[in-house]
Amino acid sequence: MGASVPAIAAGSPVFLCSGQGSQKPGMGAGLMDVPEVAEVFSCASDVLGFDVADLVLHAEPDVLNDTRNAQPAICVLSVAVACALEARGVEPAAVLGFSLGQVSALAVSGMLSVEATFSLVKERSRLMAEAAAEHPGAMSALLKADEEGVAALCDECAQGEALVPANYNCPGQIVVAGAPAAVERVEAAWAASGKRFSRLATSGAFHSPLMASAAESMAAYLANVEFAEPRIPLICNVTAEPLSAAVAREHLVRHLTSPVRFQQSVEALVRAGADTFVETGFGGVLANLVKRIDKGAARFCVQDRASLDACVAAFGEAGASASGSSDSE
Repeated sequence: MGASVPAIAAGSPVFLCSGQGSQKPGMGAGLMDVPEVAEVFSCASDVLGFDVADLVLHAEPDVLNDTRNAQPAICVLSVAVACALEARGVEPAAVLGFSLGQVSALAVSGMLSVEATFSLVKERSRLMAEAAAEHPGAMSALLKADEEGVAALCDECAQGEALVPANYNCPGQIVVAGAPAAVERVEAAWAASGKRFSRLATSGAFHSPLMASAAESMAAYLANVEFAEPRIPLICNVTAEPLSAAVAREHLVRHLTSPVRFQQSVEALVRAGADTFVETGFGGVLANLVKRIDKGAARFCVQDRASLDACVAAFGEAGASASGSSDSE
């Protein structure tokens, strides 16, 4: 039904844009003197109306963890790192974000300008925070999980409340989201079967029906946003297929109440030839998930000056080897 991922040459990097939850005070501290990073943060501060670098570097954890701050902070850092890599010759063959990271990926792919992306993340974070306050929810990662078993357990434990699979992270790890009592019932049933779970420190049940009010308002906002066709293929969380301008609005709205199909997206990229993944953002969570999906894939997490330099050096060497020459202009 949908488009398949275009063929990806061996060694060509796929950029991964970090999701909410990876934020940490001081992240990106070693990158602020990189010209492209400084430029992106300056642009973001103009759009968002506050000093984003100051937020990222100096905010207290409870301030940074507020959805209204966490989403812009991670988005800006992801886009900034991607810009720095591209300026140094590391060109992505495709881009994939995780949840919030899909918004960052819109800028990386060229579907939205950097300014439009930051305006979108400002609105998205506000709407999701308001929906979470209006409809409290919880999220929990179930370990040693399978898709059919989790779906059946959600049906069994919902008891008339919202409860759905929200993130397909990697083989054996599925996150559920829903009303707090329903999530507690799933956790109890999971523990009773001898399996482990891990409650996520989120402010709401993201990617569940409890985000419906945010999705409705997001549709109204996106009606006035124009999308370009991607210059770099962007793999959509909703479908695990490349996103096109024609369906971008629809899928970004659905994204708020639909599961993140990260595992399926990485698998589609691997089938297309991808063997190298570079996480732009912070924390390395996505790079670690890739390891569990495809153990043979090369993985980088660029989050400070040392990892930026190492990544650029690695791809510089790969490029020279592939061309048989180290000539440069």
